[in-house]
Amino acid sequence: MNSTKTYITTSIPYVNAAPHVGFALELVQADAYARHSRLLGKDVRFQCGTDDNSLKNVRAAEAAGRPVADFVAENADRFEQLGRRLQISNDEFVRTSTDMRHIACVHSLWNACARNGDLYRKSYEGFYCVGCEQFYELTDLDSGRCPEHSIPLEIVKEENWFFRLSRYGERIRHLIETNEIEVVPVHRRNEILALLRRGLEDISVSRSAERARGWGVPVPQSDEVIYVWFDALANYLTGLGYGSDESLYKRYWSPQGERIHFVGKGISKFHAIYWPAILLSAGVPLPSSIFIHGYLTLDGRKIGKSAGNGVDPEVFVQDYKTPDALRYYLLRHIRSADDGDFSEERLEAAWSGELGGQLGNLLNRVLTLLASSFSGITPSVPDSALVREATILPEKILNSFDKYELHIGLNEIFSYLGSANREFTRKAPWSDAKALAVELGSAERKAISDRLGATLAEQVYGLAIVAQCLLPFLPETASRLHATLGIPCPAQYDFRISITGVKTSSGEILFPRQTAVRTKS
Repeated sequence: MNSTKTYITTSIPYVNAAPHVGFALELVQADAYARHSRLLGKDVRFQCGTDDNSLKNVRAAEAAGRPVADFVAENADRFEQLGRRLQISNDEFVRTSTDMRHIACVHSLWNACARNGDLYRKSYEGFYCVGCEQFYELTDLDSGRCPEHSIPLEIVKEENWFFRLSRYGERIRHLIETNEIEVVPVHRRNEILALLRRGLEDISVSRSAERARGWGVPVPQSDEVIYVWFDALANYLTGLGYGSDESLYKRYWSPQGERIHFVGKGISKFHAIYWPAILLSAGVPLPSSIFIHGYLTLDGRKIGKSAGNGVDPEVFVQDYKTPDALRYYLLRHIRSADDGDFSEERLEAAWSGELGGQLGNLLNRVLTLLASSFSGITPSVPDSALVREATILPEKILNSFDKYELHIGLNEIFSYLGSANREFTRKAPWSDAKALAVELGSAERKAISDRLGATLAEQVYGLAIVAQCLLPFLPETASRLHATLGIPCPAQYDFRISITGVKTSSGEILFPRQTAVRTKS
């Protein structure tokens, strides 16, 4: 039993529009880690949520002619529903506009930073991107436009509260260089270190109530509104009760445990620089790991709500009648830390050619022969090369999680399935099954039956290993595989699998072929 306290979070998306498939990538990555950690026996808490308080949301509501609170609640509902549809196993979902714990949490952080002398008043004028919710230096712009959204920036002049970010640059650099804060992958870590070596400037952490339209968390004892990133980052502590009932905070945000954030590359600076600085100022423990994924693109362009090229992930759950088609595509065919292009055609090919063609087809062929020749009862498992290959598969899966290479883990599973399919074809057990249907001498019958039994048993054993290895990736498929193979679905990894004498069932098609691929609208 591994009793490590492990706290895992996704970032919280703006709710200026319905969710798109790009955010589904982050959800399924974080969920795979949460499930994997539970299977290791760790004490896991997993949190998701929505960033309700941004000016971006306010302007989207105004453009839609809707009250801000209603508009935000409707889209936040959609994000929370997406998690359920994708079978995301989060324990908590924080909405920053309606969770009463959130104001207490933000104010507690704010007051701690103030007590440490890190908040001060200053007049400021700069270029502001509402999409990013941040100021930019002129040298950071791309032909005068936001480098992330390619839109013109607004010139904002205000007197605000500022946070002494510059005080913490060297400490954060040391923490990342010594891996006290693990930033993965290495090339994202190097980008953060390069920013830190350039030096940090203090940041504005409040907005006028007029510009914020009065929407957001108020600055304590002021009519201003707290900057949305200070507000949003605090959500990771909100769900643990920081500033209110702190029992969960003391349990899961302790220096002895794991505190893991999953974020996209576009917000890595906020999580690897701003957030640690705020926590250092407040005297709060730091995150232990920040896993940074790339962007999902469509025809080479980043998928985004603002870009207008969002793809609704729920459509694929409905079309395939399972979340696992989309989960599989995102976890195997998008490299965990890099950008990757989304294609409905490739998703369908992965479903029919890989899940159906390699896993589903092998399962059906094996269990059909097992039913006809051994009444579905698995014979003794031989000590064969294929069994030995299956036995080392779990270690490869563990390594893929350790290295934040989930795509490699699924590649290893399907590499094994390729071996299993080739071995099944090479041994042609259907020929042995056909031979047993004719009259034979007892010795010859036994030899053929033993050979057939060994061929089928090694396949069932390998499929049982595969079923357990798939649990963090494809929970619904893995559960159905366990049921079909007649073995219990474990709460924790246990690869001491005994299948001899176990009754299997055949006939279920796990991956029915799609009749057609949807066309883009």
